[in-house]
Amino acid sequence: MPESPLKIQRIDSRSADARAALLRLREALSPRGNIVSEAGRQRTREVFGEELTPQQVVERICRDVRDQGLAAVLDYSQRIDKAELTPGTIRVEQDKLAWAHAKADPKLLTAIRRIREHILEFQTALVPSDVRIERPHGSYLEQRFRPLARVGICVPGGAAAYPSTVLMTAVPAQAAGVKELAIIAPPTPFGAYNDDLLATCHEIGVSEVYRLGGAQGIAALAYGVEGLARVDKIVGPGNMFVALAKKTVYGEVDIDSIAGPSEVVVIADDTTRPDFTAADLIAQAEHAPGASILITWSAKLLEATAAELAKQTAHLSRGDLARQSLEQFGALVLVRDQAEAIALANEIASEHLHIAVDQPAAILAGIRDAGAVFVGNYTPVAVGDYAAGPSHVLPTGGTARFASGLSARDFLRSHSVIHCTREGLAALADDVRTLADKEGLTAHRASVDVRLT
Repeated sequence: MPESPLKIQRIDSRSADARAALLRLREALSPRGNIVSEAGRQRTREVFGEELTPQQVVERICRDVRDQGLAAVLDYSQRIDKAELTPGTIRVEQDKLAWAHAKADPKLLTAIRRIREHILEFQTALVPSDVRIERPHGSYLEQRFRPLARVGICVPGGAAAYPSTVLMTAVPAQAAGVKELAIIAPPTPFGAYNDDLLATCHEIGVSEVYRLGGAQGIAALAYGVEGLARVDKIVGPGNMFVALAKKTVYGEVDIDSIAGPSEVVVIADDTTRPDFTAADLIAQAEHAPGASILITWSAKLLEATAAELAKQTAHLSRGDLARQSLEQFGALVLVRDQAEAIALANEIASEHLHIAVDQPAAILAGIRDAGAVFVGNYTPVAVGDYAAGPSHVLPTGGTARFASGLSARDFLRSHSVIHCTREGLAALADDVRTLADKEGLTAHRASVDVRLT
């Protein structure tokens, strides 16, 4: 029986509303898009007794955790996650981590060790060195980089288990020299009760793992509660409620980003195999929701890819979810030429950009805005998701215009050091006096004069 056609949006760049249609897709997948299922809305009514927007839900949870501490965390874990936790069970026991590691598939542990080395090699190379500049008369200037003391990591665990997220967040932090890492994962079979996830934590030396998820878990990391000390920064992906919670607590702590659902843009030409392209689009769509956009100047490839999408989704375990996502958030875009493809890719500023053409160098040279770029027909996004070295925590929703993917640098803060001798101060004094006088800050001038008179 032939596969049913996929009802994916098709956009011709020559049409008047082409750009608007693409921007609507991006907006729908941002935290402002309010992508909440009917089941999610029903759960909100059950928990809070009224209709609330996701932002209102998050603000209430964060406020309660800030004011009531662990009691609010446990209450929301019970009401939202149906988890019966106590002060003594929010943290995963050390012997449980060791047990999960001992019984783990040796093939998994071997893969984790190899991947950790790949990540460490890449991330360590990104760590900047301190800078020192000598000034006349024995003065000097420095910029020193130091790791954050304590970092919280959010690992999803709703629809699938993600040992890869542990690797792609914790290992860059370790490369930067962070000593204390606290991982939260929801109290689900795919989260803090998943043995593969726990084995991964143990293998890479993370001993703090908590059975907490959602906005209440983010708030616990940000404010600190009994048995869980506050952190300096929170990183890691999650659903809309996690993203909005990170936005809400920003300022109490630093965060990596306010991320939305996963997305990919594939630029392809006549040489690109349509089965490759379809597989790339489906791989992001199976996150459900996820945005999958093909940009090509080949009408033949566009049609062949559409047929492959229908064929491949019919035979995948998550094919139905991927199909729904493709039909709701996907697009096949026909552009005039390569130059228009580059311009459109920059405007979308996608999380993942796959340049799957015969001669990718010219397109790569024109790309300004993307979270991560994958070059060539044999570089699927999955390589970056799991094994290559750069983190898979990337900017979404067009924020690649100004944001970057997570790296070891994000776990460092820097401060300057200024040292002046008396002679060095004298060399700068006239300029300091001039500006202090212009700004009317007489005490600033006096703090220099008193040392030189």
